[in-house]
Amino acid sequence: MARPRSITDERLLAAAETVIGRCGPGFTLAQVAAEAGVSVGTVAQRFGSKSGLLQAMSRRATRRAVEQMRESAERVDDPVDGLRAAAVSVYAVLGDAEEAANHLGQLGVDIGDPVLRSLLGEHFTAVEAELRRLVRAAAASLPHAPSVPRAARAVLGVINGVSIDWSIRPHGRLADRLAEDVDAVLSAWRGREDA
Repeated sequence: MARPRSITDERLLAAAETVIGRCGPGFTLAQVAAEAGVSVGTVAQRFGSKSGLLQAMSRRATRRAVEQMRESAERVDDPVDGLRAAAVSVYAVLGDAEEAANHLGQLGVDIGDPVLRSLLGEHFTAVEAELRRLVRAAAASLPHAPSVPRAARAVLGVINGVSIDWSIRPHGRLADRLAEDVDAVLSAWRGREDA
Protein backbone atom coordinates (compact mmCIF):
# COMPACT_ATOMS: atom_id res chain seq x y z
CA MET A 1 0.00 0.00 0.00
CA ALA A 2 1.41 3.39 -1.01
CA ARG A 3 2.01 6.05 1.62
CA PRO A 4 -0.37 9.00 1.51
CA ARG A 5 1.17 12.16 0.15
CA SER A 6 2.12 14.52 2.94
CA ILE A 7 3.40 17.16 0.53
CA THR A 8 0.57 18.40 -1.67
CA ASP A 9 0.92 19.47 -5.27
CA GLU A 10 -0.49 22.82 -4.16
CA ARG A 11 2.42 23.32 -1.77
CA LEU A 12 4.95 22.49 -4.47
CA LEU A 13 3.24 24.74 -7.03
CA ALA A 14 3.05 27.61 -4.55
CA ALA A 15 6.77 27.17 -3.87
CA ALA A 16 7.50 27.22 -7.59
CA GLU A 17 5.46 30.41 -8.00
CA THR A 18 7.44 32.06 -5.20
CA VAL A 19 10.77 30.96 -6.68
CA ILE A 20 9.87 32.18 -10.17
CA GLY A 21 8.84 35.54 -8.71
CA ARG A 22 12.21 35.77 -7.00
CA CYS A 23 14.51 34.22 -9.65
CA GLY A 24 12.74 34.39 -13.00
CA PRO A 25 12.97 31.78 -15.74
CA GLY A 26 16.41 30.55 -14.66
CA PHE A 27 14.91 28.90 -11.57
CA THR A 28 15.81 25.31 -10.75
CA LEU A 29 13.93 22.37 -9.31
CA ALA A 30 16.42 22.47 -6.44
CA GLN A 31 15.29 26.01 -5.57
CA VAL A 32 11.65 24.91 -5.68
CA ALA A 33 12.44 21.94 -3.47
CA ALA A 34 14.28 24.14 -0.97
CA GLU A 35 11.38 26.62 -0.87
CA ALA A 36 8.91 23.76 -0.26
CA GLY A 37 11.19 22.08 2.27
CA VAL A 38 11.41 18.82 0.34
CA SER A 39 13.99 16.92 -1.67
CA VAL A 40 14.58 17.59 -5.36
CA GLY A 41 13.48 14.00 -5.94
CA THR A 42 10.06 14.79 -4.52
CA VAL A 43 9.55 17.61 -7.00
CA ALA A 44 10.95 15.59 -9.92
CA GLN A 45 8.89 12.53 -9.00
CA ARG A 46 5.70 14.57 -8.78
CA PHE A 47 6.11 16.58 -12.01
CA GLY A 48 8.73 14.68 -13.98
CA SER A 49 10.68 17.73 -15.12
CA LYS A 50 10.81 21.51 -15.05
CA SER A 51 8.49 21.51 -18.07
CA GLY A 52 6.02 19.26 -16.25
CA LEU A 53 6.11 21.61 -13.27
CA LEU A 54 5.48 24.63 -15.51
CA GLN A 55 2.58 22.82 -17.20
CA ALA A 56 0.99 22.09 -13.83
CA MET A 57 1.56 25.72 -12.79
CA SER A 58 -0.14 26.96 -15.95
CA ARG A 59 -3.21 24.80 -15.37
CA ARG A 60 -3.35 25.96 -11.74
CA ALA A 61 -2.97 29.62 -12.77
CA THR A 62 -5.89 29.31 -15.19
CA ARG A 63 -8.18 27.79 -12.56
CA ARG A 64 -7.14 30.34 -9.97
CA ALA A 65 -7.56 33.31 -12.33
CA VAL A 66 -11.13 32.37 -13.23
CA GLU A 67 -12.00 31.64 -9.59
CA GLN A 68 -10.50 34.97 -8.50
CA MET A 69 -12.39 36.82 -11.22
CA ARG A 70 -15.70 35.26 -10.16
CA GLU A 71 -15.08 35.95 -6.48
CA SER A 72 -14.10 39.56 -7.20
CA ALA A 73 -17.17 40.16 -9.37
CA GLU A 74 -19.49 38.63 -6.79
CA ARG A 75 -18.29 41.00 -4.05
CA VAL A 76 -20.03 43.96 -5.69
CA ASP A 77 -23.65 44.54 -6.71
CA ASP A 78 -23.21 46.62 -9.87
CA PRO A 79 -22.36 44.47 -12.93
CA VAL A 80 -19.97 47.10 -14.36
CA ASP A 81 -18.16 47.29 -11.03
CA GLY A 82 -18.06 43.48 -11.07
CA LEU A 83 -16.47 43.49 -14.52
CA ARG A 84 -13.93 46.04 -13.32
CA ALA A 85 -13.12 44.11 -10.15
CA ALA A 86 -12.72 40.86 -12.06
CA ALA A 87 -10.45 42.42 -14.69
CA VAL A 88 -8.23 44.05 -12.07
CA SER A 89 -7.99 40.81 -10.07
CA VAL A 90 -6.32 38.86 -12.90
CA TYR A 91 -2.90 40.45 -12.41
CA ALA A 92 -3.21 42.33 -9.13
CA VAL A 93 -1.59 39.36 -7.37
CA LEU A 94 1.77 39.85 -9.11
CA GLY A 95 3.33 41.86 -6.29
CA ASP A 96 6.17 44.27 -6.87
CA ALA A 97 7.71 45.22 -10.20
CA GLU A 98 10.71 42.89 -9.88
CA GLU A 99 8.48 39.92 -9.15
CA ALA A 100 6.19 40.87 -12.04
CA ALA A 101 9.18 41.19 -14.38
CA ASN A 102 10.45 37.76 -13.32
CA HIS A 103 7.05 36.23 -14.06
CA LEU A 104 7.03 38.08 -17.37
CA GLY A 105 10.46 36.63 -18.15
CA GLN A 106 9.05 33.17 -17.53
CA LEU A 107 6.13 34.03 -19.81
CA GLY A 108 8.65 34.77 -22.57
CA VAL A 109 10.18 31.33 -22.11
CA ASP A 110 6.74 29.70 -22.03
CA ILE A 111 5.80 31.29 -25.35
CA GLY A 112 8.79 29.58 -26.98
CA ASP A 113 7.64 26.11 -25.88
CA PRO A 114 4.77 24.66 -27.96
CA VAL A 115 3.10 22.85 -25.04
CA LEU A 116 3.36 25.80 -22.66
CA ARG A 117 2.25 28.20 -25.42
CA SER A 118 -0.85 26.05 -25.93
CA LEU A 119 -1.57 26.18 -22.19
CA LEU A 120 -1.17 29.97 -22.28
CA GLY A 121 -3.73 30.01 -25.07
CA GLU A 122 -6.08 28.02 -22.87
CA HIS A 123 -5.45 30.47 -20.03
CA PHE A 124 -6.24 33.54 -22.13
CA THR A 125 -9.30 31.78 -23.59
CA ALA A 126 -10.62 31.00 -20.09
CA VAL A 127 -10.04 34.57 -18.87
CA GLU A 128 -11.66 35.97 -22.01
CA ALA A 129 -14.67 33.66 -21.58
CA GLU A 130 -15.14 34.94 -18.02
CA LEU A 131 -14.82 38.53 -19.27
CA ARG A 132 -17.47 37.80 -21.92
CA ARG A 133 -19.83 36.56 -19.24
CA LEU A 134 -19.25 39.70 -17.19
CA VAL A 135 -19.53 42.06 -20.18
CA ARG A 136 -22.81 40.38 -21.12
CA ALA A 137 -24.10 40.93 -17.57
CA ALA A 138 -23.06 44.60 -17.69
CA ALA A 139 -24.18 45.30 -21.27
CA ALA A 140 -27.25 47.34 -20.32
CA SER A 141 -25.01 49.81 -18.48
CA LEU A 142 -22.43 49.99 -21.29
CA PRO A 143 -24.39 51.40 -24.25
CA HIS A 144 -21.26 52.40 -26.20
CA ALA A 145 -19.41 49.10 -25.80
CA PRO A 146 -18.62 47.05 -28.89
CA SER A 147 -20.05 43.55 -29.25
CA VAL A 148 -19.55 41.26 -26.27
CA PRO A 149 -16.70 39.28 -27.87
CA ARG A 150 -14.85 42.44 -28.95
CA ALA A 151 -15.40 44.12 -25.58
CA ALA A 152 -14.02 41.08 -23.74
CA ARG A 153 -10.97 41.00 -26.04
CA ALA A 154 -10.43 44.72 -25.50
CA VAL A 155 -10.50 44.39 -21.71
CA LEU A 156 -8.18 41.38 -21.91
CA GLY A 157 -5.83 43.41 -24.10
CA VAL A 158 -5.87 46.29 -21.63
CA ILE A 159 -5.04 44.16 -18.62
CA ASN A 160 -2.38 42.14 -20.46
CA GLY A 161 -0.79 45.30 -21.82
CA VAL A 162 -0.87 47.12 -18.48
CA SER A 163 0.75 44.19 -16.69
CA ILE A 164 3.60 44.10 -19.21
CA ASP A 165 4.08 47.87 -19.29
CA TRP A 166 3.95 48.19 -15.51
CA SER A 167 6.47 45.38 -14.97
CA ILE A 168 8.91 47.26 -17.21
CA ARG A 169 8.02 50.83 -16.16
CA PRO A 170 6.54 50.54 -12.68
CA HIS A 171 4.92 53.57 -11.18
CA GLY A 172 2.60 53.20 -8.21
CA ARG A 173 0.83 49.92 -7.54
CA LEU A 174 -0.10 47.54 -10.35
CA ALA A 175 -3.66 47.16 -9.04
CA ASP A 176 -4.12 50.93 -9.17
CA ARG A 177 -2.79 51.14 -12.71
CA LEU A 178 -5.01 48.26 -13.84
CA ALA A 179 -8.06 49.92 -12.26
CA GLU A 180 -7.25 53.28 -13.82
CA ASP A 181 -6.92 51.91 -17.35
CA VAL A 182 -9.92 49.57 -17.09
CA ASP A 183 -11.94 52.52 -15.74
CA ALA A 184 -10.96 54.58 -18.78
CA VAL A 185 -12.39 51.93 -21.10
CA LEU A 186 -15.54 51.35 -19.07
CA SER A 187 -16.19 55.09 -18.72
CA ALA A 188 -16.01 55.49 -22.49
CA TRP A 189 -18.39 52.57 -22.96
CA ARG A 190 -20.78 54.14 -20.48
CA GLY A 191 -20.63 57.36 -22.49
CA ARG A 192 -19.18 59.44 -19.70
CA GLU A 193 -17.21 62.61 -20.21
CA ASP A 194 -14.46 61.50 -17.80
CA ALA A 195 -13.29 58.70 -20.15
